[in-house]
Amino acid sequence: MHILIIEDEIPAFEKLRLYIAHYLKGDFTYDWARSITETHHFLETHSYSIIFSDIQLLDGLSFEVFEKTTLKTPIIFCSAYDAFLLDAFKSNGIAYILKPYTQEDINQAFSKYTSLFTEQINPQVYTDIKHTLSDVKDTYKKRFVIKSKKGLHILESAQIALIHAEGDFCKLIDCDGHTHLYSQNIGNIYAVLDPHQFFRINRSQVIQLSYILKMESHFKNRLVLSMKGLKDKVMTSSGTTANFRLWLDR
Repeated sequence: MHILIIEDEIPAFEKLRLYIAHYLKGDFTYDWARSITETHHFLETHSYSIIFSDIQLLDGLSFEVFEKTTLKTPIIFCSAYDAFLLDAFKSNGIAYILKPYTQEDINQAFSKYTSLFTEQINPQVYTDIKHTLSDVKDTYKKRFVIKSKKGLHILESAQIALIHAEGDFCKLIDCDGHTHLYSQNIGNIYAVLDPHQFFRINRSQVIQLSYILKMESHFKNRLVLSMKGLKDKVMTSSGTTANFRLWLDR
């Protein structure tokens, strides 16, 4: 079995690849696309038994590829979007697994995909879902309720320059340099923020595009960022720099 995995985050790709390998007992080959451009290339030059695809890539939505391509290959979307949007997938006969997924989710996806995709997929399906997805912008988290000794106050997402992980909670640092503690881990917070504005530059930090003041190259393919409201500079990891550059240029 030859599989195409469309996923721009390395940890998510590795997790999915391991789950697939476990189910298929290693009896498969795969290609890995991290962008719309790479996906176009693989679909033009290869054929696949099944495609596992994220939705939000650094250079756009994966639907942009599928709308323009007549595919007979079954596609299973790996989505972080909530249930109301996934209803649209169901109505159009699209299989999906919701992030964060488990081995059992992958097992069930493999068990179901053959019966779900017995006919060629109409590209209009992807257009319809893309239109639904465009409404998701209104569901991104707009504000955070911050608890402190003085009571509760509101921090607008648009004011956040940096999110810094501290175990099971995070420091939300605003553009004026004030720190606000929030009792969620960085993964949960990042999942509900607008991906056009926020980027996870390393395992413990998320920055907002609007507050980048300066970028400098650093050794080991990293970038040093000066952020509004922050005394200290922050740095991309070697593994995120390439995707960060693509994200900036989208």
